[in-house]
Amino acid sequence: MSSAPPAPPWNVHRLPRADGRVFLVTGGNAGIGYFVAEQLSATGATVVLGSRNPAKAEDAAASIRAHVAGARVRTVRLDLADLTSLRTVAESLAVERLDAVVHNAGVALDAPPREETGEGHELMFGTNHLGHFALTRWLMPLLSAAPAARVVTTGSFAAKSERLDLHDLQSRKDYRPKRAYGRSKLAQMYFGVELDRRLRAVGSTVASVVAHPGGALDSLTPSRPPVHERTTGARLSAAPAGLLVQGKHAGAWPAVRAVLDPAVLGGQLWGPRIFGLRGEPRREPVWNHLADPAVAARLWDASRDLTGVEPG
Repeated sequence: MSSAPPAPPWNVHRLPRADGRVFLVTGGNAGIGYFVAEQLSATGATVVLGSRNPAKAEDAAASIRAHVAGARVRTVRLDLADLTSLRTVAESLAVERLDAVVHNAGVALDAPPREETGEGHELMFGTNHLGHFALTRWLMPLLSAAPAARVVTTGSFAAKSERLDLHDLQSRKDYRPKRAYGRSKLAQMYFGVELDRRLRAVGSTVASVVAHPGGALDSLTPSRPPVHERTTGARLSAAPAGLLVQGKHAGAWPAVRAVLDPAVLGGQLWGPRIFGLRGEPRREPVWNHLADPAVAARLWDASRDLTGVEPG
């Protein structure tokens, strides 16, 4: 009996076909999310851009159609800062199954003061983590209806040096924007790892994978007007940085591989090959602090209490 031929090496420029599959990308209207959506669209899949801004989402969809012949792309309104609104997202998708969701959307605040969502959660933690936590709950029936769906959570290299304060998840006592952002992304990554642990425990066909883009700069990102426009000056001034980091089109590669590559397994962490900052996507060891199941379980319980829902 002959064995199946080995899979060809992963090539970011020659992605496998995904005809008939449906992918949702949160924050697919800009940044890394846009390029995740553009690259996934080239596989023949239907890609849905989730965005709180319908006009920007339509601009992004038009740009994808201009760059990907025959792209099947559409939009859905999705506001991660409004937990109540997320209950209707699954119905708005108007599909029988969802083959993957890429939890990419997020906000970053560069300077004080601290802001809150309408439900009283610190804006970055509430949007980046709690919003995706709750959204997963409402998408799970569609994900479970697919043969082997994936939840891909896009974290950040900035989270590698952060640690959660489980007694101050909302940064009420000591708010520093950059630290709060890094911790919100770390919370997302803990969620991705813990979600897979819980899915495996109940024998689910859904897998949860964590990815991060490394160092991804606008100035190294190709233009996609009106979504993103890079000036010649910005390109030239950023050239030296290209030795260490990359553009957002390349920052999308780990998440795209996490969606498409059949060799990727739940519970894994994927990032850029070179120092975790740039290059083609590769599997990397789950960071030591991210592998702590006690912290992950406590964060899960707190997130359930704050959102009133539980994924899985």
